[in-house]
Amino acid sequence: MPERLLNANKIVGIKQLRRAIRDGKVETIFLAENVDPWISDEVYALALSAGLVPVRVPTMQQLGQACGISVGAATAAILK
Repeated sequence: MPERLLNANKIVGIKQLRRAIRDGKVETIFLAENVDPWISDEVYALALSAGLVPVRVPTMQQLGQACGISVGAATAAILK
């Protein structure tokens, strides 16, 4: 589980992930396994464009908790 997300410089959500990848700021990408296929397809494409492979997290709820938020998160990333 990505416990290091809690205290890391991070972003949460697909919109912020798009921006951070475009700006070359992403170190590690996390993706919940229970997201809709169109989201996981987009995140994988974004990750590959940045030369990264997403770390899989079992559920959106677990990823949200790891980020310190009270709702689920489809994706998150640790910034450089």
